[in-house]
Amino acid sequence: MKKLLIMMVMGVSLAFVMPIMAAGDASAGKSKSAVCAACHGVDGNSPSDMFPKLAGQGEGYLIKQLADFQSGDRNNAVMAPMVAALSEQDMADLAAYYAGNTVTPGAVSEDLLNAGKTLYRAGNKESGVPACMACHGPTGAGIPAAKWPALAGQYSTYIEAQLKAFAGGERSNDLNDMMRDIASKMTESEMKAVAAYAAGLH
Repeated sequence: MKKLLIMMVMGVSLAFVMPIMAAGDASAGKSKSAVCAACHGVDGNSPSDMFPKLAGQGEGYLIKQLADFQSGDRNNAVMAPMVAALSEQDMADLAAYYAGNTVTPGAVSEDLLNAGKTLYRAGNKESGVPACMACHGPTGAGIPAAKWPALAGQYSTYIEAQLKAFAGGERSNDLNDMMRDIASKMTESEMKAVAAYAAGLH
């Protein structure tokens, strides 16, 4: 819990000390997003749970993910070639466009609702898993200033896949191993339950 508190303070503080990137132009981003639409949908609401929804996500988080895909800090064979030629301005424009759109609400699986709600709101003290809402907010809106992502409305299968990737070390672009540390303490049933609950938040 102490580590989580330190990370939260650091995350919010970084928002004020990091150099300011070029402001994104949503109109330009809309034009540039045409190549992204096949997987992520015209407005960032992906038509398939194979790909994440980008609509309504924080600009800073989207820019970081694009930059991480480009640098290799986040490894993905599909995204790497898609972002290879993007400039910082391209990333800012795309992020501004998707951030300005509204995510379509997700559905909550009733059989997982209670278990997911408990973990999301209170964590698991026995295993040391903190409440997800501490970083992702009570409504799943995330904390844009700290570049912590929104989960509300995201596909539950995508959230679950990312938790598994963090737990297994396949995804490692989290600040100070925070998500890797948390996910590694979660059971697969906890991941599935909290993913289902978070997806239904709005």
